Amino acid sequence: MLRTTAIVSCLLMGLAARSEAAAAEANRPAVLFSERFEDADLAKRGWYDGTAFRIVGGAAFGKGCIEYEWVDGRSAVQGSSPVRRLFEPTDEVAIRFYLKLSKGWGWSGRKYHPHLTHVLTTENSKWHGPAASHLTLYIEPVGGKLRLAAQDIENANAPHGLTQGPLRGGYNGKFYDSREILFDDDRWHCVEAYFKLNTLDLENDRPNHDGIVRGWFDGRLVIDHTDVVLRSTDFPKMKFNQFLMAPYFGPGLLPHAQKLWIDELAVGTKRIGPLPAATMQQSTP
Repeated sequence: MLRTTAIVSCLLMGLAARSEAAAAEANRPAVLFSERFEDADLAKRGWYDGTAFRIVGGAAFGKGCIEYEWVDGRSAVQGSSPVRRLFEPTDEVAIRFYLKLSKGWGWSGRKYHPHLTHVLTTENSKWHGPAASHLTLYIEPVGGKLRLAAQDIENANAPHGLTQGPLRGGYNGKFYDSREILFDDDRWHCVEAYFKLNTLDLENDRPNHDGIVRGWFDGRLVIDHTDVVLRSTDFPKMKFNQFLMAPYFGPGLLPHAQKLWIDELAVGTKRIGPLPAATMQQSTP
């Protein structure tokens, strides 16, 4: 009798522990980190790999936003450095930020660039460049449209090869663009993206076509794909864990001197959503 009671007690304790773990997972905060860019002390808030940050007025919300500038004839960004932030590894990631382009903003004239923000994974180091990785996600405006994209150039010699299309000129990528031109003024706009890794059929050694790529512009869903492959069975432990902000025009692609501003960035595990529109400011930095 005592043995039976002990077994029942252990089972109940196990169920309670699993219930507590499930409750903790359900209550995990959706936001992993956020940045308002109210001052230049980004390093004190966990950012790294950047040396200088130009914080100016005219923010979407609050008193400050970060400014990136390009000078005529130079493709390298000025004013603020590219910068990174690690976050808790996760199978799904949501990004929200406000973006403003300077008046008369010019595009590259190509079907690519400028790059803007990226997400990398645990399969690369905290210092790895975005251009040739096991998986890099892109959230950027291209030709006036919102683009979400992915590349996995470093997997060219992996057992299962590339998942983001063949190499062309040393690069690959799959692109998920909005149908409409969205960026056509010099006002603040809310940009959101959500990515979820596809699951894997390890028994049959193949990926499932169930990854998710979604994008929103000022709260409106403009990109929606639910059949995406972002990884192969070469990377069963892959998780998202790094955000990289690195505005960049390739050599010869900068049309003229111009600026952009970013404000109210947040990264989480679920869609975060825009801030109340009634409190937005539309003054000029």
